Amino acid sequence: VDVYCDKIRHLVDPPPPHLAGRISFHRLNIKNDSRLEGLIKMADLTINLAAICTPADYNTRPLDTIYSNFIDALPVVKYCSENSKRLIHFSTCEVYGKTIGSFLPKDHPLRKEAEFYVLTEDESPCIFGPIVKQRWSYACAKQLIERLVFAEGAENGLEFTIVRPFNWIGPRMDFIPGVDGPSEGVPRVLACFSNNLLRREPLKLVDGGESQRTFVYIKDAIEAVLLMIENPARANGHIFNVGNPDNEVTVRELAEMMTEVYAKVSGEPPLEEPVVDVSAKEFYGEGYDDSDKRIPDMTLINKQLGWNPKTPLKDLLETTLT
Repeated sequence: VDVYCDKIRHLVDPPPPHLAGRISFHRLNIKNDSRLEGLIKMADLTINLAAICTPADYNTRPLDTIYSNFIDALPVVKYCSENSKRLIHFSTCEVYGKTIGSFLPKDHPLRKEAEFYVLTEDESPCIFGPIVKQRWSYACAKQLIERLVFAEGAENGLEFTIVRPFNWIGPRMDFIPGVDGPSEGVPRVLACFSNNLLRREPLKLVDGGESQRTFVYIKDAIEAVLLMIENPARANGHIFNVGNPDNEVTVRELAEMMTEVYAKVSGEPPLEEPVVDVSAKEFYGEGYDDSDKRIPDMTLINKQLGWNPKTPLKDLLETTLT
């Protein structure tokens, strides 16, 4: 179910032989189509990935972001609960907001302690910036729909699993502006840097690229989701981080790695000045804010589903950029 099928047209128009009779595409918008409940009634399981989830939109389109991630998701949760259908709902690592460590002075010795940055599903607080920093519109909407899903489970018996992705990246990730999306768009960091590399433009580092992130290969992440689908007794009622804490880098380090890998796979020499610093206000607009570091605790998903990510960052970058 989606508002368009451009990216999966090769799977549905017509489907290849191995998918014949196994996949059907329904073009509809979940926020205003009466067919949605009927489709959920027909299904054993609903997986909800519908969202506006591009950072550049959070503070420039806050209303669309809030409606997409909370209001428009309400019917999906409601129909699953009322019809006793299992739901796997995709949330985001953004719900954690800022880490406790980010509020410590920069020279504070506790800044080196992992416990102030490692994010645990059932324990870590969710700390957002002030209301005027509209970048948190996405995280806040996602957190509220998580609370609604959890409440439906507690009060009405909804069988659910919530997924919190930590920067899933890999081949076919959107998008090249003007090709895969609107020409004025600003994609997420891997796609943004890939676009710069393809066009031989310097990679833009927001506020010096000092923020730290972990990246997980899409194939590893899909293995985790398949385990959730196939093991409802061990997945129901849980929120799962899905990330790779071993693949942590600063955004600047990511830019350097991507520049090196792209030169290797393309045969083109790196630019003399491969990166350029820009301010968050210049890049994202007024109202942007960020967290400095996010490390997923993988204890729960390993205990419940036996899942661990496998692919090192350098390997997944080579696969993605080839």
